Amino acid sequence: MMDVTVENFELEVMAASMQTPVLVDFWAPWCGPCKTIGPMLERLEEDYQGRFKLVKINSDEEQQLAGAFGIKSIPTCVLLKEGRPVDGFMGALPEGKIKEFLDKHLPSVEELIAQEDAQEAQALLEEGNDEEALVKLQEALAMNPANDEARYDYAKLLIKSGELQTAEMVLAPALAQIPLQLRFEALRHWLACFQFMQTDAKAQWSMEQFDAHLAKDKRDFETRLAKARYLVAVGELTAAMDELLEIVMRDKSWSDQIARKLYVALLELMSPVKAQKEKPQSNTTQGGIELAGHIPQADDPQAELVSKYRRKLSMALN
Repeated sequence: MMDVTVENFELEVMAASMQTPVLVDFWAPWCGPCKTIGPMLERLEEDYQGRFKLVKINSDEEQQLAGAFGIKSIPTCVLLKEGRPVDGFMGALPEGKIKEFLDKHLPSVEELIAQEDAQEAQALLEEGNDEEALVKLQEALAMNPANDEARYDYAKLLIKSGELQTAEMVLAPALAQIPLQLRFEALRHWLACFQFMQTDAKAQWSMEQFDAHLAKDKRDFETRLAKARYLVAVGELTAAMDELLEIVMRDKSWSDQIARKLYVALLELMSPVKAQKEKPQSNTTQGGIELAGHIPQADDPQAELVSKYRRKLSMALN
C-alpha cells in the first residue's frame, strides 16, 4: 500500500498501471467506512501477491486528484489498467464482493507467470540468448495458450532458429482465428519463404541466375517471386519488396495477389515494435492532471523506411 499525492501520482499510478493494475482507494480520516475497507484492501493486496497494486489518496488533502476522478462520496475505489480507469465501486463492500470485483479484472496467477516468462524471454532476446528465450516462450505459451504475444514471439523465434515444422504447428491456432491478425498472417508468409529454401530447386540459384532469367522475361513472375522469397530468407527485405513491386505493377492479381500479400507481410515484420507498456507521454494524465512534460518522439529511421515502402505499394496499386 502506498499513499499518493499529486506529486507522485504520475509515477505511482499512471506509469505503474502500465505494468500492473492499480487500485486507487479514495478515503478521508473522518470517514468511518474508510477505516473498515482500508485494512481489508491492504490484506487483499498481500493475498493477491502482486496481481494488483494498492494506493491510497486522501481526498481532503488531494482535492485536485479527487476532482479529476469525479469522486462524490468515499470510500470510492477506482481500478486503472494501462493508464485508464476501467472500473470502480463505492462504499465499504464485503470482502467477498471485493474479491469478485478484483477477479473480474485481474490476470490469474497462471497468466501472471506466463507474462513474467514472456518478459524474461524478451530480455533474453535482447541479450542474444535465443536458446533460453525459446524455453521461456514455450513455458509462457504452455501456461496460457491464449497469450497471443507469447505465441507470436515464440513462432517468430522458431522460424528464425530454423525450426520450421514446430513454428508451423505453433502458428496453426492463430491462423484459425477470425478475424486473422495481420501479424500472424505476416509470419505465415515469412515462414513460407524459409520453407521455399528447403523445398524449391530455385533456392540453390545464384543472384546472377535469377537476374539472367528475368532479363529474358520480365514477366516471369514465378522466377521473380522465387527471387523475392530467397531475398527474404537471407534477410534482404527491401530488395525482396522491390522485386514484389515489379510483379504488382505488371499484374496486381497474379496468383491470388501473392506478391501484394507477401509485400504487406514484410511491411508488418519491418514495422518498429512499439513498447507494449509505454509510459504516458502527454503533459496531461488520463485523469486530466497536469504533471509530466511532453516527451518528444525521436525520429525512427526504420519507421521512415516502412513509410517509404508503403507509399511505393500505394502508388503501384493505384
